[in-house]
Amino acid sequence: MPLAKRIIPCLDVTGGCVVKGINFLNLQNAGDPVELAKRYSDEGADELVFLDITASSDNRETLRDIVEGVAKAISIPFTVGGGIRNESDARLVLCSGADKTSVNTAAVEKPQLISKLADLFGQQCVVVAIDAKRNYNVQEGRTTVETAKGECWFEVYTYGGRKPTGIDAIQWALKATELGAGEFLVTSMNCDGTKDGYDLELTRAISERVNVPVIASGGAGKPEHFLEAFTKGKADAALAASVFHYDQYPVPVVKEYLRKMGVTVRS
Repeated sequence: MPLAKRIIPCLDVTGGCVVKGINFLNLQNAGDPVELAKRYSDEGADELVFLDITASSDNRETLRDIVEGVAKAISIPFTVGGGIRNESDARLVLCSGADKTSVNTAAVEKPQLISKLADLFGQQCVVVAIDAKRNYNVQEGRTTVETAKGECWFEVYTYGGRKPTGIDAIQWALKATELGAGEFLVTSMNCDGTKDGYDLELTRAISERVNVPVIASGGAGKPEHFLEAFTKGKADAALAASVFHYDQYPVPVVKEYLRKMGVTVRS
């Protein structure tokens, strides 16, 4: 029996509100995080991801009171990221009700943080988030992927997509796996908010190379996109925001479509 694929709504939070933009820009208010979290839990989402998207760039802690409120409102596993710079920050969100902690900027800047978190809290608690953008300026030493637009490599960005790092996303995923990452949340900055589908080349390139679960993120606009993430992208889970926030395709509708297409999903 294959492992069930997971459907994961995402709450991008800033200023206490859930927001959604396109390509990480032009953020619009999408609702109250606690209310949305409860709705998704009640609808049968498998997990929830909460990302405080301006915590790192603002150099502040994650919004603890909102994390606690969400944790009390739901009955599904809950990952929190944004502004987690060290073991104390991770402990704070886990003690506030999160089941997993997601690290991006701090992990890139201090890779050993991944190992420290895995040792302290268990590998299953450590989600490494990778925000990546296509770079068609191919250079020696990059892991290149052939796409419809030509050969490219995927560059890691930090600080909520504000800072290019020059780091190869595929090579970073391999290194992070060795350091103890328990899961990857792979977001395509090119596809984010477009509703044109996930970056299947990016998702597949990482999924094929690591031995831990990969969550596809960025670009979901209809149920077919989730199917592509699981089949062509080889993802273990698919995360989405806009398509759920604005009730275009609620979680039960996506799951029913996937079942009809032969994908194993949880009830």
